[in-house]
Amino acid sequence: MPFQKVQTEKLSQTVTRQIELLILRGILRPGERLPAERDLADRLGVSRPSLRDAVAALQDQGLLASRPGAGVYVAEVLGSAFAPALIQLFASHDEAVFDYIAFRRDMEGLAAERAARMGSDTDLKVVDAIFRKMELAHGKRDPSDEAALDAAFHMAIIEASHNVVMLHMMRSMYDLLREGVFYNRQMMFRQRTTRELLLDQHRNINSALQARDPGAARAAVEAHMTYVEQALTESLRAARNEAIAQQRLEHEQNR
Repeated sequence: MPFQKVQTEKLSQTVTRQIELLILRGILRPGERLPAERDLADRLGVSRPSLRDAVAALQDQGLLASRPGAGVYVAEVLGSAFAPALIQLFASHDEAVFDYIAFRRDMEGLAAERAARMGSDTDLKVVDAIFRKMELAHGKRDPSDEAALDAAFHMAIIEASHNVVMLHMMRSMYDLLREGVFYNRQMMFRQRTTRELLLDQHRNINSALQARDPGAARAAVEAHMTYVEQALTESLRAARNEAIAQQRLEHEQNR
């Protein structure tokens, strides 16, 4: 017979599973500090010894890490997605930049399509709230806030797609983008004309999502990433042309 005795689960195991799910769903993020032990035990409604057992189990799994005198943090699990040698290789070759953009166009187009179909009303409110912040940041001379919100906007769409594998994979990709491995995000926002176009593209994406139009959402993301690809192509071409012009000038001055 396929029946087994029912076993009562220990409180620490229940706590472990709850924290695992929070990490899996991307709610608790790498590097995020957990509340102090007393506070967290109160929130979970468990004793501190039970909480300690759960934390120890999660540390053994590599999901939590303790920092002496600072507390317990979600481990930097995303950093292991790419080996340091591969990250250096990405940073050294323009080919990787355009493969990265093509990858994002495919993945984020799919995410936007899923978000329009499967995202909750609250998911879409988050996307809209970030876009409204982008509009406010757009009025500032310094583009850094708008550039940061750009990344947050795209991640909110991926979160709204409710696919945990895609979520963690794309978070690791965005970490590399934030570190400047593929290209400098702020470079895209330096020119006022470019900033206007980028804001319009994000407005189109947001409008399609709020209308729950999967096809339009995917098309808007793909159009945006195609523009990013073209802008970077022109930027790299301009940089190469300038380097050649500098060589010509130096040669002319030394004749």
